[in-house]
Amino acid sequence: MASTPTEHPSTTATFPTQQKPIPYGSAKGQRTPLSSILPPLIFGTATFNHQYNSDPFALDTTGLVTSALTHGIRAFDTSPYYGPSEQLLGDALATPFVRQTFPRNSYCILTKVGRIAGEEFNYSAQWVRQSVARSCERLHTDYLDLVYCHDVEFVTPDDVLEAVRELRRIRDETGTIRYIGISGYPIDVLGDMAEMILQETGEPLDAVQSYANFTLQNQTLAGPRGVQRLRNAGVDVVPNASPLGMGLLRRQGVPVGALGDFHPASRELRAAVRQASDFCDEHGEKLEVIAIRFALETWIVAGGFVGSKGDPASGVPWKQESNDDVGGTKLGVSVIGVSKASELEKTMLVWRSILDGLEGGEATAVQAGRWYRAWEWSRNRRKAVQILAEGVQEILGDWFGFAWASPSPDYVYQRKQDSKDIEDADAPWLTPAASPEPVPIEGGEVGEEKNLPLR
Repeated sequence: MASTPTEHPSTTATFPTQQKPIPYGSAKGQRTPLSSILPPLIFGTATFNHQYNSDPFALDTTGLVTSALTHGIRAFDTSPYYGPSEQLLGDALATPFVRQTFPRNSYCILTKVGRIAGEEFNYSAQWVRQSVARSCERLHTDYLDLVYCHDVEFVTPDDVLEAVRELRRIRDETGTIRYIGISGYPIDVLGDMAEMILQETGEPLDAVQSYANFTLQNQTLAGPRGVQRLRNAGVDVVPNASPLGMGLLRRQGVPVGALGDFHPASRELRAAVRQASDFCDEHGEKLEVIAIRFALETWIVAGGFVGSKGDPASGVPWKQESNDDVGGTKLGVSVIGVSKASELEKTMLVWRSILDGLEGGEATAVQAGRWYRAWEWSRNRRKAVQILAEGVQEILGDWFGFAWASPSPDYVYQRKQDSKDIEDADAPWLTPAASPEPVPIEGGEVGEEKNLPLR
């Protein structure tokens, strides 16, 4: 289980005793639009799982969540499919320190329903009800801010429609859910589903989350098949998840956890990414640094019209910042995932610098006592990153804009029986003692894998 959080020097400054609530309201069936309150930087906890880490129980998940909150992050994304992620996140949010300082209404919890395991799905109304109740129990909360139907490309449109209708029934009758969306990988499938739901129900989705489709390697989400089509279907917010392409865009390559190499990228695509990493090295940069900054900074603008005016994470310990402080326009919403405190610290430094470069950033930096040239530095850094990003895209060649098949061509969908109880379907989580050895990588190459990717 996660350890007790360690108070790092960056989190020991004087701080308010209690953080302010997110201004959500609901009256006569009208809810505050998600796009006015969802924070534009979301902490994704897919890393709290065995696919990204050999032993997620050994991670200081409590310390990570606490540090994220102190740096201004006010939204967390998880899923029952991410192994122990919901429980680890829930336990971290339930510590006395967090409960006293960050009331439940001061942050958002986003989770999912429908995906059970690698090739197991159940979108039935019965399963959705049980899954929502279990998520609330694991996360120690009375309500969920946003619930996605997880990986809709693996099931039928009728399945998705059934699940969405049940989620809306729960929303309207119990208030356990506030907003509803879908998530997945193939851009065209997400567009098809969003249009179908609007046509069949007369109500658009609050959110559609895509992953690995706005990165250094693939920017399809920003095009007409992506955000424009989703916006035309009435979707309010389109979060961009996995800006590193599920770990593909890293100097050390894809992460290999206790369950082996899960990534669907071919050896040819991985080889092209290694060449791009070498190119970044030649210019004194790490591929992942360029990739994360490019995706976050560019999506703020490219995804702005399907973004949000929620308070951005300031990146500065115990410094609250509003959307008005960084220009007052909607910002594209991104989901980041980290496993270590050092990764979080670096990501927050990048995010802070990106905010400094937005409209009003110069005055905000001066007012906050930061370097008066932070805005200028951010703008110049943006230009340098853009130049290297274009170089990376040239090296990727035909692999730029490529999307792998999801699901694989040989996938056969078999719906789980509705009568199966959710407790019976829960496989025990791997403990440190039971964790298998990682799959060896021979010669630095990885053969084809049939495992489905994790989000």
